[in-house]
Amino acid sequence: MTGANVESDRRCDIAIVGGGSAGALLAARLSEVPGSRVVLIEAGEEPSDPDIWNPAAWPALQGRSYDWDYTTEPQAGTAGRAHHWARGRLVGGSSCLHAMGYMRGHPADFEAWVDATGDSRWGWEGLLPAFQAIEDHPFGGDGIHGKAGPLPVHMPTDEVSPVARAFIEAGAALGLPRLEGHNGGEMIGVTPNALNIRHGRRVTAGDAFLTEAVRARANLTILTGARVQRLALDGNRVSCLEVAGREGAFAIHADRVVLCAGALESPALLMRSGIGPLDVLTDAGVACRIDMPDVGRNLQDHLLGAANLYAARRPVPPSRLQHSESMAYMRASGFADMGQPEIVVGCGVAPIVSECFEAPAAGTAYSLLFGVTHPSSRGSLRISGPELGDRLVIDPAYLQSERDRALFRQALEAARTIGHREELADWRQGEILPGKLGDTAARDDFIARAVITHHHPCGTCRMGHDDEAVVDPDLRLKTLDNLFIADASVMPSLTSGPIHAAVLAIAESLARRWESAA
Repeated sequence: MTGANVESDRRCDIAIVGGGSAGALLAARLSEVPGSRVVLIEAGEEPSDPDIWNPAAWPALQGRSYDWDYTTEPQAGTAGRAHHWARGRLVGGSSCLHAMGYMRGHPADFEAWVDATGDSRWGWEGLLPAFQAIEDHPFGGDGIHGKAGPLPVHMPTDEVSPVARAFIEAGAALGLPRLEGHNGGEMIGVTPNALNIRHGRRVTAGDAFLTEAVRARANLTILTGARVQRLALDGNRVSCLEVAGREGAFAIHADRVVLCAGALESPALLMRSGIGPLDVLTDAGVACRIDMPDVGRNLQDHLLGAANLYAARRPVPPSRLQHSESMAYMRASGFADMGQPEIVVGCGVAPIVSECFEAPAAGTAYSLLFGVTHPSSRGSLRISGPELGDRLVIDPAYLQSERDRALFRQALEAARTIGHREELADWRQGEILPGKLGDTAARDDFIARAVITHHHPCGTCRMGHDDEAVVDPDLRLKTLDNLFIADASVMPSLTSGPIHAAVLAIAESLARRWESAA
């Protein structure tokens, strides 16, 4: 805990639930107003594992004590497998665990948000000031990228693996444009990935936004080891937050409450508080206070096929970045076609495979990952009981639509086309996976066994102007006056790539709106 003591912080102006990326940003931004008393509530602790800041160590962080390590229901579309979903349980949240890729998304991604909300503020141009305020980009000052923001956006040059360089050359030879990064408004093309790294170290959201100067503010308190069990309601307002802390239960009273607990825990907290689908709450033994059928629905996630695997002709040097060094976005119809991405092929300079396959030794193979940017399958999340210890029932409904399966076949074909190019011949000894495939059923079977989560769950408290949407375009929970949500759960649909940048922009947008209204 930092700031004033717990007793005095039981009443505040703004309570933020969740100290991950969105929560860290909002705690910093909203406490800029000296007279506004802000409390940030985080279930985990401050990060301390030195591996967190080593970019190459990120895959090994999953399953450690600060990972929520959720497990999905077995998925019919992925050969009956249950998938582990790594989510950060510490200050900085999943920004302490993920692969550090920073991609805003394609402008057309946000047009879908405008369509959903009826609000142009959620379009590419509307969000541009929020993105720019976040970023410290080497191209900053060009009218597109941000300069001198809290979060570094590193554009790798000399560190890029020679395998990734050959991958980029292969994509370019097939007609993919050469891009100067993924964040300038066009994503289709080849380029090294932009990363949240500075001087060879990961920069978490906690590092970027909760600096020593921010933490020293007298009006900001960070409560760690504290989890909100439920929200108490009084009419059309949240009257208090019921919190389970290290020393027992206590309540926090706040004029405004912002949920930043993520696509899983934000809807779960609503449901434990009696806000959600009546049938789900009844089955979980929770009295329904507000029947909101769409809480927990619209769950989406990116999958990556792991992988189109190649034995190396010579030793592959270890990544000096974070193993997955370049993502090539493209249309499914052809390498030279432009517009909003439909599929992606990524270069992994390590033998990355799902648990269905045995990985060769490091340095002896490399992987081409493949995926679909905008899956149409929609899943759901529900609580199984009223208590914090009751498990979440997570069903992402992976690969349930024929459209998703067809696009995955095209993504696999694109990976193999790139993988067999002459530009990679100096590295390629031969293809290990998938090997010879027969008919469509054989391809679908391989994909079902190969796919893994790309760690981008979202959509479970979607924003919109329709009656069924959970939050309105101002991110206020419908039917309640003082409860807001600002995290991945409000996204109506996935962006083309990693969602971290978009989550930060959502939080920054809320802070800006409240500033302008003050």
